[in-house]
Amino acid sequence: MKKKIPFTRDGLMQIQVEYELLEKSRPDAVNDLRLAREKGDLSENTAYRAARSKLSSIDNRLRRLKRLLDNAYVVENKNADFIDIGTFVTIVDDNNISQSFQVVSTHEADINRGKISSYSPLGKSLIGKRTNDKVTIITPSGVKTYMIKNISLERTIKS
Repeated sequence: MKKKIPFTRDGLMQIQVEYELLEKSRPDAVNDLRLAREKGDLSENTAYRAARSKLSSIDNRLRRLKRLLDNAYVVENKNADFIDIGTFVTIVDDNNISQSFQVVSTHEADINRGKISSYSPLGKSLIGKRTNDKVTIITPSGVKTYMIKNISLERTIKS
């Protein structure tokens, strides 16, 4: 039995869109490979190697995305009383510095977009916690303690 992979609704939709775009681009990559192959000697044909590499990259990504889609399920979080995948969270550290982000699955995590993995040290410690709970994690720079200031199902978190 394969392990099911949790996603937010938006995260799963992004995976589906990427899969569809790659499927649409594949015929062009196959045609590029065919045209490059027709140019003759493959041992010195850089266009052929580039086209083959591009097609291989598309096929590898399609297989990976297909496995994700086949095993994906959407976490329907309807309760902002505790933190789960999909919830938006604001935490405050001991220095009263506030951070806001969304807890997501590993495949959606992107700290630059404010999304942390539920499998990260901070994400693991936050799952199941409630507003005003404190969590402590060990980081490379030492022990950090955070208080959960706000939990929301919407992107509009108050800092």
